[in-house]
Order: sequence, then structure tokens, then C-alpha cells
Amino acid sequence: MRDTGEPTHRKMALEVVEPLGKRVLIRKDEDKKITKVGLHLPDKMEIPTITGRIVTVSAEVDRDENYPIRQYDRVLFNPKHAIPVDFEGDNRLFVIPVEDVVAVFRREPT
Repeated sequence: MRDTGEPTHRKMALEVVEPLGKRVLIRKDEDKKITKVGLHLPDKMEIPTITGRIVTVSAEVDRDENYPIRQYDRVLFNPKHAIPVDFEGDNRLFVIPVEDVVAVFRREPT
């Protein structure tokens, strides 16, 4: 075997998901298994959530002042057009059109 001078192991490149167009990548919050009054739901029954955190926004959304959302914002979104990203085991990542983000949760300074 010839020595090429290259290391025998290569670093694994970190794979990232970058949304294109007017889209954002959201990590959906976990579905709730306990109701607000404290009742535990069976494993097969969950309260679906449509909230999550912005993981990243496309360059087009980032430049557009009409969309005041940024990375790490907690948002309410319409999941109808959400495209799941099979990137991790629990599959909570979704690419969605920015128009499907219907609200951003903000804290008012006290």
C-alpha cells in the first residue's frame, strides 16, 4: 500500500439543513402528554403542538423586513405544508414556508 501522506482517517463533515426560498427550519416542540390540569394521557394519545423554535431561516427570509423572525424565536405555525426532515431519530425538524408562521412569541421588557 502506498503512503500518500494523507491521514488514514477523515473527519466526518457536519451535515446541515439550509432552507431555500421563503422557508424556515423549525424544531417542533414535543407533543404534550399531560393536560393543563395534570391528567396524564396514554402513550397513544397526545395533544398535538404547532409551536416550535426557529433553527434557521433562509437567506431570502433573513433579508426580507416583512418577516421579523430570527433564529431561536419561538413561533406558532400551521403544519399543513410542513416537510419533515429525516435528520434525527425523533423527527421533530420541519421545513415550512414562512407564510405558515402565524405568530412569534415575544417577551415584553419589564
